[in-house]
Amino acid sequence: MRPKHPSTRLVRSCVCAALLAFLLLPGCGQAPAPTTELSVYFTADTHGRLEPCGCFTGQFGGLTRLKTVFDAETSPFSLRLDVGDAVAGHADYDLIQYRYLLRAYESMRYDAVNLGAREACFSAAQLRQLQSSSPVPILSANVLDAATGKTLFPPFRIVTRNGWKIGIIGVVDPRGVPEPGAGLTIASMETTLAKLIPTVQPQTDLLILLAFTDEETLDRLANQFYETQIILGGRVRQPAQELKRSNRSLVYFVTNESRALGILRLKLSRGTAPVSAHNEIRLLHDKIPQDESIRDLARAYRKEVRTTRLRVDDPESASDDRIPGVRAVAQYVGTARCAECHKTTGAAWAKSGHAKAFATLLAREADADPNCVGCHTIGFGTPSGYQRKWAGAQLVDVGCESCHGPGSLHVRQREGDKSIDFRFRELGAGDCKKCHYGEFSRPFYWNEFWPPIQHGKEKLP
Repeated sequence: MRPKHPSTRLVRSCVCAALLAFLLLPGCGQAPAPTTELSVYFTADTHGRLEPCGCFTGQFGGLTRLKTVFDAETSPFSLRLDVGDAVAGHADYDLIQYRYLLRAYESMRYDAVNLGAREACFSAAQLRQLQSSSPVPILSANVLDAATGKTLFPPFRIVTRNGWKIGIIGVVDPRGVPEPGAGLTIASMETTLAKLIPTVQPQTDLLILLAFTDEETLDRLANQFYETQIILGGRVRQPAQELKRSNRSLVYFVTNESRALGILRLKLSRGTAPVSAHNEIRLLHDKIPQDESIRDLARAYRKEVRTTRLRVDDPESASDDRIPGVRAVAQYVGTARCAECHKTTGAAWAKSGHAKAFATLLAREADADPNCVGCHTIGFGTPSGYQRKWAGAQLVDVGCESCHGPGSLHVRQREGDKSIDFRFRELGAGDCKKCHYGEFSRPFYWNEFWPPIQHGKEKLP
């Protein structure tokens, strides 16, 4: 055998040396960094829906259905978060309901609940009480005590999942808060985050921002604060159509009054940006069974609110939108009084679903729930309207004055009082939509809903 040419041996030696040097480089030739899978579930705009109201069949949503969905999930490592607006308003009964909502979140193992715009309308005293009794962590980095400038709730928390330290920060957009509660001030999200993120980010492997704000602002926050890898929003018109990467952040959002659940399934590797393996806005449709433990919380709320004296029970302070010092000149008289003259219209009304509106509340023991009573009685929340203490004895159901307004001046005029010149205003579909909207109605179509109850001028005695 001929000996190999010296140049051939030299080339092979160089190749081997180069390969050895490559393998000795940091990270080269080593196994890839281990990957962790994390499922992030989030909600927003629950709007007080412990359960669907039951006004119609086929209603979506309710924490009763959300609990059933969570019980079927098998992801070993997950986060469960709420971005804000869990409540429907900031009345005293909404505050009572919020406590039951928080208990529901506890039963579903939520890791954090952010204050939204509606929660920021509660007073500082009310929020302090919530902070001391909440069974789940409530976050807010920019809802502050007006007197001290300090936060009422923790601005962030850090949780550990499969060895990963995950930071969660909560903020609310001041522009979405109609009027901060007494004793509160809402700081700028940008100013707050600029101070907070440098403190939180070094302590974490993954940083999640719960920002109750609109789509445009979510993008702006992503571009301003590159340290946040996940930004979840909720002050939007509809749930996200797609997952968006903005700057270094994955941006996703959800809304829809408890009818939708946002899901992000992530693959996490240290030193790299999180990768979405799956994203989904899951609708909580009417075929999902309702969890009885959450239904029990809804019943307990209705029981408590039935026996609690509320601000709305004081007729003189019932209407917050009245001009101070101005009193209504007309009062409610009841459907029976209208039907004394309008017999044909009264007969048509008696055959309609409107005449059974209060009975539907009785069937669900919701006849004392202020969130329901307004659309099932006449004039609730006004000085001369229905009062809960009457327990259905008068001014119940959707009557003539529910749409046309108080009728006392019309009655006096028809009885011969010539000092009165009164006419009811013209009505249209918008008047119906005060109650027939969202989950409180099937899609409202005037041409379909009006004919069964059609009425108008008739020959009067």
